Amino acid sequence: MRAPLPRLHAFTDERVARGADLAARATALALGAGREIALHARGRTLTGLEHFALATELAHHAPASLFVNDRLDIALATGAVGVQLGGASLEPGDARRLNERWWIGRSVHDLPEAVAARAAGADYLVVGPLFPTPTHTGRAPMATATLAAVVALGLPVIGIGGVALGCIARLKDVGVYGVAAIRALWDAGDPADAARRMLRELEA
Repeated sequence: MRAPLPRLHAFTDERVARGADLAARATALALGAGREIALHARGRTLTGLEHFALATELAHHAPASLFVNDRLDIALATGAVGVQLGGASLEPGDARRLNERWWIGRSVHDLPEAVAARAAGADYLVVGPLFPTPTHTGRAPMATATLAAVVALGLPVIGIGGVALGCIARLKDVGVYGVAAIRALWDAGDPADAARRMLRELEA
């Protein structure tokens, strides 16, 4: 039986992945949120070797869980608990054949994509952007009504995109299961405290 899906998801990007303080910050995030945080090995322009090294490092920070974005070969090699699939990745059903115990998520940006992801066998959805964010400057934040419709599909929804301390309560009101962030967690002055406080908002 697999462990519950973490409610807090710390996504990396290339800058975080290549940072000299990656290990220290991952340790702090794991300290702050324990089993309720997933550390995502992600970086669209990382080389295969860089992505593998990133996932290998993040796997060393128990009780946090390792999730790998898109690179299912690396997820298999590093013993990841879950995988996060983008629009150009394999379908969730195909990923399931590689490891039936994985948590398999799909990144979606609107209701039709969410409906398709559920039909394809995703376990959970990463939905966004929910707030203005420099990582998706060309995409408007999702309307609350659309987010509510995605939540109503019945899969756990992880909100992403500009998520920070102080805005989680309004997402909980819509019914999100958890949240994901890059800067609000990895760039925090005290990552352990940031993770602890974000988790506290989720659990309030």
